[in-house]
Amino acid sequence: MNRITRTGILAGGLAMSMVGVGYAAVPLYRLFCQVTGFGGTTQKAVGDAPGAVASGKTISVRFDANHSPELPWEFKPEQPLEKVVVGARDMTFYSAKNLASYPVKGTATFNVTPTQAGKYFNKIQCFCFTEQTLTANKQVRMPVTFFVDPAILTDPATKDIEEITLSYTFYPIDESKKPS
Repeated sequence: MNRITRTGILAGGLAMSMVGVGYAAVPLYRLFCQVTGFGGTTQKAVGDAPGAVASGKTISVRFDANHSPELPWEFKPEQPLEKVVVGARDMTFYSAKNLASYPVKGTATFNVTPTQAGKYFNKIQCFCFTEQTLTANKQVRMPVTFFVDPAILTDPATKDIEEITLSYTFYPIDESKKPS
């Protein structure tokens, strides 16, 4: 094999490797964020809340709701602010209404601020784990069951946090672009 052929094969292999890395970047980044809480990514709890801390320490949780302009929904938290006991299981509700005269499917993205609190905010059950379909003019209550991990009180980066904001943004799902 001559030098030009070998260089071509190496360049082709490098190009294919870069394409593979490009496809793997998004799922790897998502996994990194879920594991570390980076960028305010919340945790999906395995099991139930550990229980309230002995001190009964509370943190305010602000609930925020947004939606894409392309999504004909009204979306809001039922209660915009709650005081929650650290370590205790809590539940809140969001309300969504389809303003269109046809069914609309949406999916929610979420984050927590301050971002360093993300790894301590654990969701047990959430509407954001699955796609949501609302029929014409239908209104639904969407629960979120969560707890704030007591370890937030001992981490030097988070021990002084008094308020956490849980924010959701709903986007429409275009069925024509979904892989079959």
